[in-house]
Amino acid sequence: MYVIYFLLWVIFNGNFTLEIACFGVVVAAALFLFTCKFTDYSIEREKWLLRSIPRLLRYLVVLVIEIARANFAVVHMILTEKEEIEPCLVSFKANLHTTFGRASLANAITLTPGTITVLLERDIYSVHCLDASLAMGMDSSVFVEMIRELEQAGGEKPDRDDQGGK
Repeated sequence: MYVIYFLLWVIFNGNFTLEIACFGVVVAAALFLFTCKFTDYSIEREKWLLRSIPRLLRYLVVLVIEIARANFAVVHMILTEKEEIEPCLVSFKANLHTTFGRASLANAITLTPGTITVLLERDIYSVHCLDASLAMGMDSSVFVEMIRELEQAGGEKPDRDDQGGK
């Protein structure tokens, strides 16, 4: 984050001189300390993020592939009139332990055409699917496994709601 703050300082100044670089180092440090103090950000989290870049890139590639597959499935449903579209509402439980993991899964489901996350309570998802065929295997999808792997790699502590309830 410190490097990003410094690069933004240089970009917003429009040129690079020794004076701008020195002030940039100080301003970036001040912003980084402010970020660490008033948001839940830490150097450990930044280290985890750097170590997780390959996993995150793999997740993004899989997300784009799944979005493309779902696009083709939805287009096929629309263009072929022989199939009857059967919308359905599916509820399932995903054992994700962090708010970040739960929100990531809900976003991945919603970004995939033909599915919308309607409700998320703790670790129970309610998803509206354009067709019943899109709902198959949602609780054991590749997204759930990849997000669970990211949670474990990050050493994230479970949310407070989960500690007492299980």
